[in-house]
Amino acid sequence: MTTPQSVFITGASSGLGRGLALHYANAGARVWAAARRKEELEKLAAETSGITPVVLDVTDSGKLAAAIQGLGELDLVIANAGVGQPTSARKMDWKAVKTLLEVNATAACVTIAAALPKMIERDRGQVVAISSLAGLLGMPGHAAYCASKAAVHTFMESVRVDLRGTRVRATTIYPGFVKTELTAKNKFPMPFLMELDDAVRVMARGIERGAKTVAYPLPMVAVTRAMAAIPRAIYEPLAARTRMF
Repeated sequence: MTTPQSVFITGASSGLGRGLALHYANAGARVWAAARRKEELEKLAAETSGITPVVLDVTDSGKLAAAIQGLGELDLVIANAGVGQPTSARKMDWKAVKTLLEVNATAACVTIAAALPKMIERDRGQVVAISSLAGLLGMPGHAAYCASKAAVHTFMESVRVDLRGTRVRATTIYPGFVKTELTAKNKFPMPFLMELDDAVRVMARGIERGAKTVAYPLPMVAVTRAMAAIPRAIYEPLAARTRMF
């Protein structure tokens, strides 16, 4: 696939979104970097040419959709915005659950939905959503996060089915643990923790080749798939005894 010339990325003020914004801007694309934090977006834009800050809260679905649709033809749209925090059933906070689902699931799906009509009309473009390896099974203490990423996983799978026969591509990315502002808050062990630059390279290569899915790092992918294959009668009591995640 050709290098995208116009890119829109949510959650671009830090972490994976910031890394991807810099990658595409440095490759010559015009990048619209969306996030809530104006100061961080301005710092990002100052690092390289080609980045235009878009200050918005992705939970405002109307403004999010209007921002995407108002930009005209976009070659690549990446729904990356995400938040994370524990939501153990033993001390569940419904407000935290609501926020996680609104940011990680609803906003991601709205981002993709807002981008698709013009891409379909042109029969060209690519939408990308950041799910997580945590979306492939229910991990202890993180019910809402896992559920939000599972929703993105299923949504994008259906999108790919519907896009068959078109030249519009849909890619779902499943990161493991990456050194970012988000994971810096974690109080638990993070196996196979990956450097941000390495993660960006893996994602960019997958997006460039139009991959349906991109999962990394490979050791964590193998562990997650193995756990997902364990019968629930075995997995659930086993998971309940570990604080690995």
